[in-house]
Amino acid sequence: MPIRIPVDLPATQILQNENIFVMNSERAVSQDIRPLRILILNLMPTKVVTETQLARLLGNTPLQIDMELLKVSHEAKHTTAEHMLAFYKTFDEVKDQYFDGMVITGAPVEHLPFEEVDYWDELCEIMEWSKSHVYSTFHICWGAQAGLYYHYGIGKVALPAKMFGVFKHKVTHKGSILFRGFDDVFLAPHSRHTGLNREDIAKEPRLKILAESDVAGVYAISTHGGRQIFITGHSEYDTDTLKNEYFRDKNLGLPIAVPVNYFPDDDDTKEPLNTWRSGANLLYCNWLNYFVYQETPYEVETIKKIGD
Repeated sequence: MPIRIPVDLPATQILQNENIFVMNSERAVSQDIRPLRILILNLMPTKVVTETQLARLLGNTPLQIDMELLKVSHEAKHTTAEHMLAFYKTFDEVKDQYFDGMVITGAPVEHLPFEEVDYWDELCEIMEWSKSHVYSTFHICWGAQAGLYYHYGIGKVALPAKMFGVFKHKVTHKGSILFRGFDDVFLAPHSRHTGLNREDIAKEPRLKILAESDVAGVYAISTHGGRQIFITGHSEYDTDTLKNEYFRDKNLGLPIAVPVNYFPDDDDTKEPLNTWRSGANLLYCNWLNYFVYQETPYEVETIKKIGD
């Protein structure tokens, strides 16, 4: 089934070229199906790139998806004001609505304490609201760190070097529905300067560690009912995302190592291969199917607040 996004959104043409079925509003209304309403709080500076990455994964499932884009008041420096005005909602515009699922992206602010991020109070309000207005919230990278800190008081820790590359992971919670169908070892990208202490997560009884890496650490964490999911990496990344980050920093003269397990033979003159795409699609498909579609009440406004 298709994803429904605004016809003028740049992602639309890209996805159509990839044979991902994008449906317009008129066609969607004609179908006797309640689509899943997925809200994306996009905190990444490259808004269009992230929109497209997430729309690609959300649209590659058997479910009909309505995707809404949400912004915070922080000024987007790498995206036009016209784009933000045309396609993004403010929190005031959505706070009286209910959503089957929500994605909170990463953000390039990990060098700051959470409280020093200029939109931290606004993000806290949204995360608190999500407990009663969203059935399952999927947090990515810094968004996962922010969610764990806000909801459970689990802090981030600075890493001695940037965790940068594509790393091997194992599913450590046997029988995890989120990782149903995964290989024994799967790959996923990371790009971050901070991490989490496994011990801090393990002692929180409301959380389960689902998958982790010997090198990159804890990868996936969930509450027992899947109402909140935290992913420390970037399974949504395109093939060239790490390449673009690497050459951006290298050309600026910044200290940056070649991404681990990414360029063939670690040779940055060779084109990288995407070794995580199938796992990314399965991860989002499992989240939408098992934790959103099968669990959200049909009358979405009857969602119960987490903790009730």
